[in-house]
Amino acid sequence: MQTDTLQAHLSRIISGAEGSWGVTVSEIGRKTYYAHRADEPFIAESIIKLPIMAAVFAAAAQGRFSLDERVALRQEDLVAGSGVLYRLTPGLLLTIRELVTLMIIQSDNTATNVLIDLVGTAQIEQTMQELGMERSRFVRKLMIYPADCEDNNLVTAGDVARMLEMLAEGRYVSAGACEEMIAILKKQQFCDGLPSLLPKAVSSTGKEEQACDWEMGSKSGWDTGRQHDAGILYTNGRCFVIVALSRDVEAEGALATLGSLGRTVYEYAKRV
Repeated sequence: MQTDTLQAHLSRIISGAEGSWGVTVSEIGRKTYYAHRADEPFIAESIIKLPIMAAVFAAAAQGRFSLDERVALRQEDLVAGSGVLYRLTPGLLLTIRELVTLMIIQSDNTATNVLIDLVGTAQIEQTMQELGMERSRFVRKLMIYPADCEDNNLVTAGDVARMLEMLAEGRYVSAGACEEMIAILKKQQFCDGLPSLLPKAVSSTGKEEQACDWEMGSKSGWDTGRQHDAGILYTNGRCFVIVALSRDVEAEGALATLGSLGRTVYEYAKRV
């Protein structure tokens, strides 16, 4: 499958999908690139947790705290939605690294808000600027809706792709920090989007597991009418960044579209 054929395949998937989409696909170290409405802002949902993670690592590198430092969970921190911390007992001690992990792999909203308070809005905004996220914005914590605030966190597919490309190339904070952030992304537990149609292997116990010829670190985000996913796909000695944001969609159809995008890039990587 040649590059122009890949772009044609991706275009067909998006043109046949319900709703509006912002999509980018790029290959690290090569010129393969696809962009559809890459600069258009979408309500971020949990994709905003990606730059928050980077902001935490940046603050740790500045010596503001250690990732192994423990933080006590407070009653006022607890917010509903995805994650498990809001069901646990206040006073629980978690390391900052554990909070980041929960924020990413379980999309834990309580962990996210604790980390926002820890690093502060200014650090998050600075990090987004350093990552080239010029058309995106962070304005508020998650699952908190003050009556006088109607603003939303926003991202574009192009901005999120630039951030993930910097992580994949080891160019933010340090190579070690990027490796650790990607390792967290690879532990993702919500895999019903981009990775959903990638090959599975069957273990000796008969259980389906991830096939050994690919890895993906990813972060999704969703709400009524919106389904996003962003990931770094490693396969066949190659590395691709895929970002897909959507609105005015139904979850089932949007997840199928995300799966098709991931599968198409995987097949391109294996054949070329």
